[in-house]
Amino acid sequence: MNKRQLALIKKDIRSITSNKQAFMVILIVPLALTIVLPSILVIVTALVPDSASDFQALLDMLPITAQEGDQVQIILGLVLNKIMPVFFLLIPIMASSVMAASSFVGEKEKNTLETLLYSPLSLKQLFQAKILAGFSVGMIVSFISFVAMMIVLQIEMLILTGAVILPDISWLIIMLLIAPSISLVSIGITVRGSAKSQTMEEAQQRAVFLVFPIIGLVVGQFTGIILVNSWLLLGIGMVLALIAALIIKNIVGKFTYEKLLK
Repeated sequence: MNKRQLALIKKDIRSITSNKQAFMVILIVPLALTIVLPSILVIVTALVPDSASDFQALLDMLPITAQEGDQVQIILGLVLNKIMPVFFLLIPIMASSVMAASSFVGEKEKNTLETLLYSPLSLKQLFQAKILAGFSVGMIVSFISFVAMMIVLQIEMLILTGAVILPDISWLIIMLLIAPSISLVSIGITVRGSAKSQTMEEAQQRAVFLVFPIIGLVVGQFTGIILVNSWLLLGIGMVLALIAALIIKNIVGKFTYEKLLK
């Protein structure tokens, strides 16, 4: 990455932070998914005994040894290490796609695309800079959200139950493999759409389909069809990494200056 690409990345990040509507989406969605939703689950689990029945399908899928002990703490462990990792995947998808959607479409809306194409950067370098800008924002938002969620949840669990429940290896796989991979997949799809779209909303819609498998995992867990574990997450992460590599590798070859200016 050269200095010109770094300057373009900084410009894109400043552009998204100055866009109040897009910036609010990047703030509100992680806040809802990492603070509001898990706090509700923790409070309801700790204070409403009958809520245990809502997690019965998941409890039945646990090994016998894992079902022994305080039921509230077992359920809180499920919330932290089985349920929240799946919901968390929405954050890198959302943050990266919002950022990536403003890449070429944002230049079109501000009438700066032609100026950008006349810059000393090649088309490949332009795409690389746009991808890195979206990836940087997606990862920054994801890691800040993770830290904030862990701090809030541990404090809530300590106050309500007198104990803390530490994150397991699933979170390591999420943060180091799945989140970066799914972020790159989302960025690749959105940037490719952004180059052919006329509005940010149109470009961002192309990454919506990534949400449906996540919804499927959530439904599968609560219905007792599947239990998310570290091996499953590792497999998903490897598949996503391969898909991301293929998308990023092939994204530039399909575009020319003429197509971008349409």
